[in-house]
Amino acid sequence: MKKIVVLGGGFAGIKTVVELQKKLKREVEIVLVDRNPYHCETNRLPEVASGNHPYTRISYNFTDVLDDKMSKLIVDDVTTVDYKNKTVHLKNHADLKYDYLVLGLGFVLGTFGISGVKENTLPMYNTETAQAIRDHIYAKMEDYQKTKDPKDLRIVFCGAGFQAIELAGAIASSRDKYAKMAGVDPEKIEVRMIDGSPRLLPMFDDKQMKYALSLVDEVGIKIIKPARIEKVEADAVYYKMTSEKDEEDLHKIEANTTIWMMGFSGNPVIAASGFKQNRGRITVTEHLTVPEDEAIYALGDVSAVMVPGKKWPWPNTAQLALSMAGYAAKDISARVLGHSRPNPYRYHDLGVDVAIGDTKAAAKALGHNYRGYLASALKKIIDDKSLMETGGIKETLAVGRFDLYH
Repeated sequence: MKKIVVLGGGFAGIKTVVELQKKLKREVEIVLVDRNPYHCETNRLPEVASGNHPYTRISYNFTDVLDDKMSKLIVDDVTTVDYKNKTVHLKNHADLKYDYLVLGLGFVLGTFGISGVKENTLPMYNTETAQAIRDHIYAKMEDYQKTKDPKDLRIVFCGAGFQAIELAGAIASSRDKYAKMAGVDPEKIEVRMIDGSPRLLPMFDDKQMKYALSLVDEVGIKIIKPARIEKVEADAVYYKMTSEKDEEDLHKIEANTTIWMMGFSGNPVIAASGFKQNRGRITVTEHLTVPEDEAIYALGDVSAVMVPGKKWPWPNTAQLALSMAGYAAKDISARVLGHSRPNPYRYHDLGVDVAIGDTKAAAKALGHNYRGYLASALKKIIDDKSLMETGGIKETLAVGRFDLYH
């Protein structure tokens, strides 16, 4: 009996397991390895970081979707993969042998070597880091009652990409709650962002980009761009506008909460294992396998799928991860059953939807732009669709988003 090991239970990992269970009908052994016993809808982490929902509202236990007659879960950290000997090394469990391996280990945030980032900022890439942001903001709001330090009321984001804007929007939309904790008027809670890109939200055309940024402005978020961050201290971020000369003085924003949303990289296990990679991402073959071994698939944030005719990869989104997982499961099943392999993988981008808080959004879907209520409702429908693909009806009903009327 073939053994399939799946590393990481994010969108790519858990969908691969669910699809293999359907296609192979207990004809293989599947082992899922994740550092947590639950799957988290990471696209909804802003709900946790802003304090609007606990992590249990955006997650479900792996055991709820695993077929215990063919699949098992190991809760542990992966240290390295020895692909030459088809072995996975774990931190606290015995080594795992495999016939097929799926790498779905997710992403981390890098520092770009900027002084003070590691010590003085809060990243967000999983439930633990999202909860750390929430707890830190709460603590600073409560501190203000005693300190009256305006820096306690100021939240600075380093980076203004898609995920950063969604998180900033969720936090800015929660001002009333924070203001009550601090004992101040909501407008006293400041949210600022610093980004080096001259143009934000490049997935949108100019009109839709301007509309999305108008929503950002409506919720009182100020964006400083294009600027490069030079250093971060415990209570301040130093930056310089890209148009300014090196010898000019740095600008300074004082804040007791700095959130880091830059430097997205694939999991460091990829580099530690000796795969050919760039910042933790492997440029995969036409069957989503790694160049070193056709028995290993790299999906989601640890992979790079090139845009046809271009020199850059598709953005690593939940939509891409789910699409890759569906293909990988189909390809593995064909190989296990001795059938012809499917045609090479092709990604069809359906669009993107950026939410600014719970009721504002801008979207591009199937070649059309959507705004306002329709875009906001569409965002929640998209979230529920991804839940349906991994958790089925039961988990969608349990933790899905059905607040479409607002």
